[in-house]
Amino acid sequence: MENKHIAVIAFPFGSHLKPLLNLVLKLAQAAPHSSFSFIGTHKSNAILFPGSHIPNNIKPYTISDGIPEGHVLSNNPTEKIDLFLKTGPHNLHKGIQLAEADTEKRVTCIIADAFVTSSLLVAQTLDVPWIALWLPNSCSLSLYFYTDLIRHHCANHAAKTTLDFLPGLSKIRVEDIPQDLVVVGEKESVFTRTLVSLGKVLPQAKAVVMNCFEELDPPLFVQDMRSKLQSLLYVVPFPSPLLPLSDKDSSGCLSWLDTKSARSVVYVCFGTVVAPPPDELVAVAEALVESGFPFLWSLKEALMGGLPSGFVERTKMRGKVVPLAPQTQVLAHDSIGVFLTHCGANSVMECVSSGVPMICRPFFGDQDIAGRVIEDIWESGMIIEGRVFTKNALVKSLNLILVQEEGKKIRENALKAKKIVEDAVRPEGQAAKDFKTLVEIISTS
Repeated sequence: MENKHIAVIAFPFGSHLKPLLNLVLKLAQAAPHSSFSFIGTHKSNAILFPGSHIPNNIKPYTISDGIPEGHVLSNNPTEKIDLFLKTGPHNLHKGIQLAEADTEKRVTCIIADAFVTSSLLVAQTLDVPWIALWLPNSCSLSLYFYTDLIRHHCANHAAKTTLDFLPGLSKIRVEDIPQDLVVVGEKESVFTRTLVSLGKVLPQAKAVVMNCFEELDPPLFVQDMRSKLQSLLYVVPFPSPLLPLSDKDSSGCLSWLDTKSARSVVYVCFGTVVAPPPDELVAVAEALVESGFPFLWSLKEALMGGLPSGFVERTKMRGKVVPLAPQTQVLAHDSIGVFLTHCGANSVMECVSSGVPMICRPFFGDQDIAGRVIEDIWESGMIIEGRVFTKNALVKSLNLILVQEEGKKIRENALKAKKIVEDAVRPEGQAAKDFKTLVEIISTS
């Protein structure tokens, strides 16, 4: 595999960055003589490439984020996404020219976040294979192959109606569909139009790579996706040893958890992007007070002022509120009994791998689909009643999962999913074979 040059194109936002770098670190280790040029924006590269942990065969290159000079971004979260996507193939070409000039090697393959669909046009211009990485919840990929049917259903059926035409996903409901997908016409953002195009774009990929375990997905869904794509590969989402743990345990969470009994602690975290509305923040706090369970709450400093007055002081004997927790290690800790989560893809994977049941409060994007998969397909957790936190609904859910006989099935299913993951990561498992196939694709291009 001498002298291959793989251009890696990031979707430079939120939780998409680390899993992409993680995959590249693993590929760079498997193919030490190849060069990997990581193309991102100034901001995204600054997040990923501060350290000395990056091997010599991975190098970042910076392209425009599309934000005009002096432009002040609005509160609309998709504005910066739209501005970046609008820069199109021309901007990506610039990154590739930088990388080719620097390495003196022609790009032989492109690996891109599937959201950056214009990278396909670049691959076609260069006449090299295009590999797309799908980072949201794996089952949500199905939506983009059935967009017209889904839009018709959402326009004509009630929220609880199931979309029984989705292979393997007949439990998905109208209310689980991302709003981005339902908006049609004038109001469609560039991002929405990009998502809607995926059903036509992804079949042109040499391979679509899932950041998940095939064994966790419904077989009919997998079969359906395989029939539509040239190749569908599942790679293990676990962090490469070279990926630095950004979440050091500076708040002493793990030693605190050591003092708690097995499966007793409520862990609360809504990721790095989402902030629950103020009234829900208060409802979670009140439910934690009333339920009496020990809890660890990872809450951004900026939101701590929204907690009820005296909450931290009142609960300090059995609760701990920290600005950042080492989530992977926390979820793997024996004392954790349930995870209150927004259902971000990375959090869900970490949780499933640890065998912890979930109480889900999805906010946007693929999170509602993830919640439905957890509640109705894996049956290893539940969506909070009404999809918003109220004190009573949360107390009820906590009691069900941590104490009651009814919650036993959920607890058992969470452990079953953990076992599936443990089997899936074995060297003779499908994931190892799929990774080998991926290395072969980039080696022979």
